[in-house]
Amino acid sequence: MPLIRKINQGLLFLVILTFCLVLYNKFHKMSPYKGEAAEELESPTVHNAGHTVKQSNVPPSDDSAPDDVIPIIICAAEDRLGGTIATINSIYSNTNANIIFYIITLRDSLVHISKWIENTKLKGIHYKMMEFNAAILQGKVRPDSARPELLKPLNFVRYFIPYLIRDHEKVIYLDDDVIIQGDIQDLYDTVLKPGHAAAFSTDCDLTSTHEMVRTMGMQTTFMGHLDYRKPTVRGLGINPTTCSFNVGVFVANVTEWKRQRITKQLEKWLVANVEENLYSSALAEGVVTPPMLIVFHNKHSLLNPLWHIRHLGWSPDARYSEHFLSEAKLLHWNGRYKPWDYPVAHVEFWERWYLPDPTGHFRLVTSLKKHFREEKLAKQNSRHLPMSKYKPSALFSV
Repeated sequence: MPLIRKINQGLLFLVILTFCLVLYNKFHKMSPYKGEAAEELESPTVHNAGHTVKQSNVPPSDDSAPDDVIPIIICAAEDRLGGTIATINSIYSNTNANIIFYIITLRDSLVHISKWIENTKLKGIHYKMMEFNAAILQGKVRPDSARPELLKPLNFVRYFIPYLIRDHEKVIYLDDDVIIQGDIQDLYDTVLKPGHAAAFSTDCDLTSTHEMVRTMGMQTTFMGHLDYRKPTVRGLGINPTTCSFNVGVFVANVTEWKRQRITKQLEKWLVANVEENLYSSALAEGVVTPPMLIVFHNKHSLLNPLWHIRHLGWSPDARYSEHFLSEAKLLHWNGRYKPWDYPVAHVEFWERWYLPDPTGHFRLVTSLKKHFREEKLAKQNSRHLPMSKYKPSALFSV
């Protein structure tokens, strides 16, 4: 009996010791941020790994990215690829910084955008392409027919930055309707205050544009984005006259974004809108902006105003002074009127960075309209010229 008792005691000791070791490993190997650890466990499949294209001109690196690399996230939708190309070209042409572009697209555009890059001056850029998994938005986006283009999956890529960029502490996000006239290094060097996960431009930062904003009827406050008739919105305690900010250009701290579980918060407000219709694409700039306004309210840093001159696409009649636009570091055609379409304001600032599609699939509407005007003028002039001097348009040549 004493021998059996000693054996049992020994076994009990081993069990207790094993249990203590398990507890020790659990608490001492845990992520320093509880929220981050939980979020990693629940990490959604934001992009389809099988269709991630790591191009050969991406510089080799170890597990962590070099400190001098500037990562830039930009989307590439099939019907807007010309915008993506112009944005990339404007960045590439105005800096000596070490840039890597994370180009997020859908499956139908992977080959097209690759050919466009590899057959133009952009073949020397460093980039990675990822296919966005649109299924992650299922049940989270309320159907709205007022501005259907604002509900396309790639508009929501900005919500999922930590799942796209894992090896960088800091990242720049850009919409595809911007061009860069300054050195992108200056934008990347934006200082974010402690506890802030992103830096944006407020819609009240440039007094010189206020008159034009009022004339065009643009929305510059939270009231223009959220439905304050809803109790949930009023319960936020946010003054409806608070200046809004544009989410098409921002600098993000990836670590802080994960620590605060920003993605989860944004998804929560998407679902809340599905259930309560808290905002609509009929208001201001659609359903992507309101969740970010809520989540980042009083929790974001500011960009230099010249690094986000916007509203160029709000109306074809929107006019800034040529000098003012020449001094700007970044121009943004946010709104319905895009620089690859027609009509549009200040298109000359955008066209200088556009590179024609080598496949011939993407064609500028602005160029076609210009051609048709020239064609019409040529026909009018031909009435006064011998027929032998009139040449039909090359556009319709076989």
